[in-house]
Amino acid sequence: MIDFMQHYLDAFILGILGLMSFVLVWLSIERVLYYRLIKLEQFTDRESLSIALTHHLTTLSSIGANAPYVGLLGTVLGILITFHELGQSGHIAANQIMLGLALALKATAMGLVVAIPAILIYNGFLRKIDVLTARWGQIQRAQGKGSDTPAGF
Repeated sequence: MIDFMQHYLDAFILGILGLMSFVLVWLSIERVLYYRLIKLEQFTDRESLSIALTHHLTTLSSIGANAPYVGLLGTVLGILITFHELGQSGHIAANQIMLGLALALKATAMGLVVAIPAILIYNGFLRKIDVLTARWGQIQRAQGKGSDTPAGF
């Protein structure tokens, strides 16, 4: 089992993070194009507008929240492999420990490389949703349809 992990851990963890990055880029491009082409006039109520604007944002948020954990899993398993190798070799050398730990930490770094842009993109989209929703409200008021908010608010 340790030999299997030793050979395939990096590919597995980096593969998952690569997939998460691909989905992040794909959905980000889709949302940018959608927000550019949206016709706010076609929406008659705030709920349907909100559903349309927030589509895929849960996935983006989940990528941002979970990519560091995927990287951390890779780091923990890499440290486990390093300690196992040291235990099997019978002698402890500081350079072996440091090299093993450095290689293990790259998984956490890669997880952060995926998570930080994901959270920035997610927050940018939330701001865009606020702007589009405000514009929709202006359109509704200009058309004399009023607002979805009760009087006095």
